Amino acid sequence: MTTPTNLADDHHHHLPYPPLDYRRHRHYMGRPISASSSSAASFRGCCCCLFLLLIFVALLAVAVALVVVLVLKPKKPQFDLQQVAVQYLLVAPTTSSASPVVSALGGAAVGGAQPTAAYLSLNITLLFLADNPNKVGIRYDAAALDVMYRGVPLGVATVPGFEQPAQSRRLVQTRVVVDRFNVMQSDALDLVRDAALNDRVDLRLTGDVAAKILVVGLSSPRVQVSVDCAIEISPRKQSLTYKRCGVDGLNF
Repeated sequence: MTTPTNLADDHHHHLPYPPLDYRRHRHYMGRPISASSSSAASFRGCCCCLFLLLIFVALLAVAVALVVVLVLKPKKPQFDLQQVAVQYLLVAPTTSSASPVVSALGGAAVGGAQPTAAYLSLNITLLFLADNPNKVGIRYDAAALDVMYRGVPLGVATVPGFEQPAQSRRLVQTRVVVDRFNVMQSDALDLVRDAALNDRVDLRLTGDVAAKILVVGLSSPRVQVSVDCAIEISPRKQSLTYKRCGVDGLNF
């Protein structure tokens, strides 16, 4: 038997749910995450990781350098010119009214006319001594040393690159060949006078040699050593009469 109370209860239970308020639903769920914001966060994370990696590598390099300096205590190696062998040195002066005059040994005869130019021919062998007192090896790069007369480059002495073991010495040889280099009038008279009257020709050997120390297969940053040698050669004797060298640098 159906009563009014039952009808009211049935009507109450069958009422549909109220419609959802989507604006309020979005308010509680928050703003949706876009693809651009996600990629930006990933990019920032990669940059932070890369920055931390660079800091770690830098600290590791500093630690290795400190270990090398404190434990190995690297010393300054020596790279010095030991010998100069003269094959020949010839000076041929020229004047405006005469042909070149030169003696067999390179001593130039100076006449009444002053030379307008002078031709210098040179063939010498240079012997360097590389001394490594360190507990680790050293790698030398190839170098080019200039041979000059009164600041004018005459030729180049090429020193090949090589590796030198720890606590060892090594001889390195190179040759300089100059064929009839034209010394202009400003220096021609001095060259002829030095060769003929003073029996000497002053040359200068200068340049830089680069080296790296080797530790467990790894090399250090390159450092420079400056070589500066004064050489005096006798044209008559065809031999070296004086040598003085100064080596600067190569402090690790």
